[in-house]
Amino acid sequence: MLDSNTIKNCKENPEIRDLKIKNIEHAIDQAELMIKESKMCQEDLIFLKRKISDSRQDLEILYLMKI
Repeated sequence: MLDSNTIKNCKENPEIRDLKIKNIEHAIDQAELMIKESKMCQEDLIFLKRKISDSRQDLEILYLMKI
């Protein structure tokens, strides 16, 4: 989840917000690739899927700041 300082900076500076969006989108894409190509144990896959879910929530918050 985004901390309060990150949210504040993203509200004040659209460039930081857009960079954060780009980084999170890339991280989600890479994590999904890891899941598809992986032979990880179930625990690790669950952890990675939770991180993807948290990242998607962060993206929603950042997208709403663009409006």
